[in-house]
Amino acid sequence: MPYLGSEDMVRELRRALSNPNVQSDHLRYRNTILKVVRAMSQGVDVSGLFSEMVKACATVDVVQKKLVYVFLCSYASLNPELSLLVINTLRKDCQDPNPMVRSLALRNMTNLRLPSLVEYVEQPLTAGLRDRAACVRRVAVLGWAKLHKLQASSDIDAAVVNELYSLLRDPDPVVMVNCLRALEEILKEEGGVAINKPIAHHLLNRLKECDVWGQCEVLKILERYRPQSEDELFDILSLLDPSLLSPHPPVMAATLSLFLSLCSGLPAASLSALERVRGPLLAACGSASREMRFTALCHIQLLLRSLPGLMGAHYKRFFCGYAEPAYIKQRKMQLLVELVNDENVALVLDELKGYCTDVNTDTAQAAISAIGRIGRSYSDRCLEILTGLLGLKQEHITSAVVQTVRDLVWVCPQCSEAVCLALEGCEETVQDSQGRQALLWLLGVYGERVSSAPYVLEVFIDGLRSEVSPGVKMELLTATMRLFLCRPAETQDMLGRLLHYCIEEETDMCVRDQALFYYRLLHCGIEETRKVLQGRRSDPSLGVLIGRPAEPVNQWARSFNTLEPLKQSAAETESTSGGSPEPVTSVPRPNTDLSLSSLSPSPVDKVHTGSENSTLRLESSADFLASGDGVPLSLSLSPALSPEEFERLWLQRQGLHAERGALEKAEEEDYVCMEEHVHCPAPPRCSPQSLQAALQLVNVQTLAFTPPQTLPWRVYLYTHTRNTHRSTLILGELLYTGEERVKKVDGGDADQAVMEGAVDEPAKEAEGEGRGEEGVKVTLKQQPRDDTALKGFLSILATVLHTLSSERA
Repeated sequence: MPYLGSEDMVRELRRALSNPNVQSDHLRYRNTILKVVRAMSQGVDVSGLFSEMVKACATVDVVQKKLVYVFLCSYASLNPELSLLVINTLRKDCQDPNPMVRSLALRNMTNLRLPSLVEYVEQPLTAGLRDRAACVRRVAVLGWAKLHKLQASSDIDAAVVNELYSLLRDPDPVVMVNCLRALEEILKEEGGVAINKPIAHHLLNRLKECDVWGQCEVLKILERYRPQSEDELFDILSLLDPSLLSPHPPVMAATLSLFLSLCSGLPAASLSALERVRGPLLAACGSASREMRFTALCHIQLLLRSLPGLMGAHYKRFFCGYAEPAYIKQRKMQLLVELVNDENVALVLDELKGYCTDVNTDTAQAAISAIGRIGRSYSDRCLEILTGLLGLKQEHITSAVVQTVRDLVWVCPQCSEAVCLALEGCEETVQDSQGRQALLWLLGVYGERVSSAPYVLEVFIDGLRSEVSPGVKMELLTATMRLFLCRPAETQDMLGRLLHYCIEEETDMCVRDQALFYYRLLHCGIEETRKVLQGRRSDPSLGVLIGRPAEPVNQWARSFNTLEPLKQSAAETESTSGGSPEPVTSVPRPNTDLSLSSLSPSPVDKVHTGSENSTLRLESSADFLASGDGVPLSLSLSPALSPEEFERLWLQRQGLHAERGALEKAEEEDYVCMEEHVHCPAPPRCSPQSLQAALQLVNVQTLAFTPPQTLPWRVYLYTHTRNTHRSTLILGELLYTGEERVKKVDGGDADQAVMEGAVDEPAKEAEGEGRGEEGVKVTLKQQPRDDTALKGFLSILATVLHTLSSERA
């Protein structure tokens, strides 16, 4: 917006530029032009001085030329006719003996960006590509890219493209890099610059001559080249090896990205490269630039997905500084959660406890959420800290603690007693909607253990008319219904008042529809209501599991050194919304035989009860391996299965089996459940990293596992078996209780696995003498049924466990 009085200023400047006395004094003339440029930068409309400034460009003073060119490039689009007057001067300057003048003229000819001037620009640019001065060639190369951008519809002469390709061998490294960028722009529709073996080797050999920006550009373009042999690949990796330890984080990141691209088929080389960049990444975390620190933290979090223990010994480097911004503190806390273990859990929790009282409410709530995530593995220590924070009576702290314990008690039901004791009096402090929703959920699920639960709900119901959050109203409906089922005498009256208000007076349709649903559900009877509202909860045995399986590097390699890791902060941070934490049933994937709902009932065959066909006995895995006539088995990790989907599928069959009647048990389904014991001395001594790596080598994915040296020791895993006929999904559980099992000596089939359709009957204990041995109980569930594939998978699993046991021995 022009300043007031700008017309007088422009009039005064015009008089000064036209004054012969000023023009004769070079210093005064330059200062007047400087005033015009300064006024332009301050928002004054000085386009009326275009003709006077055109005259001023005819000078031998380089400083004055620069000032005039800045003005002309800014207002050329507003005065296309007058801009033609500048072309002659610029073309003349392109032949000036001074290379700086030539480069300045070429740059500003292309910066005018007027389609009508293209025909006047092509010849000077062509001559500039062959100029003896490197600075002129740099400008000319980029000028062709600007020219193509100006007229994208027109084709660039093939001779120019060939000239640019030949300039890739220019002795000046900046000219070489500029040629790469220009060819990328000109050949965008054809896929960019073509990188063959000679060009790739030439760029690699000259990589050290380029500056930081040039090295990043070269490394990025080299990602599209694929070596023609393994020897060539390792030669390229040897050339790139010093750049992995570059003191410049952009070069290091670009080199690692190229490493991961080249080593997509060599996971060992990729992991070795990740190990080597640990030092440069930690150094980047201490950079003076906040943006650099945040970017380094995001990329470290990306690397931990494949190497969970990469930064384990350096966890103190991720402690937060007092003056750091909130977004860096929150990202560091996410990393601390991933790096916690038995040795450092006490120090990490003490550090996070100090952040819980930070003056920034977002930081404090993020610290409380981080303690809650650690509580899934160390529930007792974290619950002590969380309950202690409730005594501070701070609104935002209490709200965050209630939401955190709500999520924690869903994953770890064994914490419910301590949580119920801590809920007393929280309703007076929690004021925000998300905190109240979490409190209401806890009162609804565990209301029979909280003595004041009906009175707290009554306070909420009495103030319902002033409640503005529909989420709180819907959670209040559910909590009151659940409490009515366990404490009807205290809740009946308030439930009636709540339903009457929500049905008759509530304006929000979602709340009204939910109230109508509950009202009609009550008419169906208490037992039917109990089935709906008190359904299956999370399995307590899954609550103590910790750890995350290491992902293959290829899953995230493409997003490294991009903006993707920076965008994933919101998605990776666990939700703290006030909704109920029950998992939502996932939608099955279409057009695949391995649907996530593949363990749903699908009756196929009938089994004659009491006949030999009712059970199928498997020979032992050792016999299967020795026979050699098994069908070749191929395992696959895709489609991937989330922990929530695994738990739903694992528990689904148990629920159906429990509800099935005596007559329905005779119906055989296309489903298998089997148990087997594998001899494996002390499997908990094996580290989780070794177990994950060994299973992933055979394409078996570990979803969850208990800490080592703990009993009972569990591992949950899955895989997809593929053969020539069809594909099946296998879910598995490894269980080691530490107790010796009796192995039969006098023959018989008691030690062999019994595999039945949808019925899980353990083999009866054999009578006679026996000896004790340590064994891992393997429980497998398969859908659809494929006996051969299941035997093959059991053999592979037994081989892995035996190998790990022998290594530990």
